[in-house]
Amino acid sequence: MKTLIFPILLILTFCGSAFAQDAYDEALAQKLGADEYGMRKYVMAFLFRGDKVNDFTAQQRSEIQAGHMANIGKMAEMGKLIVAGPFMGNDDLRGIYIFDVQTLEEAKALTETDPAIIAGVLKMDLKEWYGSAALMTLPEVYPKVTKKGFQ
Repeated sequence: MKTLIFPILLILTFCGSAFAQDAYDEALAQKLGADEYGMRKYVMAFLFRGDKVNDFTAQQRSEIQAGHMANIGKMAEMGKLIVAGPFMGNDDLRGIYIFDVQTLEEAKALTETDPAIIAGVLKMDLKEWYGSAALMTLPEVYPKVTKKGFQ
């Protein structure tokens, strides 16, 4: 059985690489900033519950959240925010941003415009991330699958 596994994996590898080469679109790869692996650098922000959440009333937190959502829209319109979303549950890790920026400093400057960060309701941990260049197509595709926007 073990002697069959290696040849099967070898065949699958060749088939997979042949498919990838046939499907490769050089113009699209260049447009999306992909390297030869179809990947590129992003900066990911992990959003954590801030230390000052309990300093605000429910109404104030609602207003801060509205500002947070508006800021997400603004960063997306600028073309700097590619992905944003909350995690399920009520843990301290609240959500993520994936930025199309080259430096942690640039991402930090963007996060510092967020009313929830300013208020201390959220805090961020920034990390450089190597991910699929195909993520760059998300801003174009997302509106096509969105029936109702977030307020």
